[in-house]
Amino acid sequence: MTAPTVSARTEQALREAMERLFAGKAARTDGKLTKNNLWREAGVSRATMNRASNVLAEWDNRVGQSPASVRDQRQSDEITRLRRQLKDQRRERQRLQQQVDAAATVIATLLAENAALREQLVKRSAVVIPLP
Repeated sequence: MTAPTVSARTEQALREAMERLFAGKAARTDGKLTKNNLWREAGVSRATMNRASNVLAEWDNRVGQSPASVRDQRQSDEITRLRRQLKDQRRERQRLQQQVDAAATVIATLLAENAALREQLVKRSAVVIPLP
């Protein structure tokens, strides 16, 4: 039994869709290099695309080398870097917030002690007691 194939017209549609995707000029999809986008871009069903084994083999060979794939990889790397940076900055913000909270506690304590000392000073009598 031979493997099922597709018509020449379908194969041509898949190849044209593949070229558009690799060139970064998608007409029907978001342009990401996925097989879902390949069959949608070609206007065929997924099952039809799956029968086009020659086209899929070429797709697999070319997908990692295309400019769009390189662009997608750069974007993915940038997103990873930015997520890491955001995580680090959130951690730093939390550390600084803890320092601010600790300083506010110390300031409140000093303010209360200062008020108590001022009150104590006012309550003292202004009488001078001579020493014998």
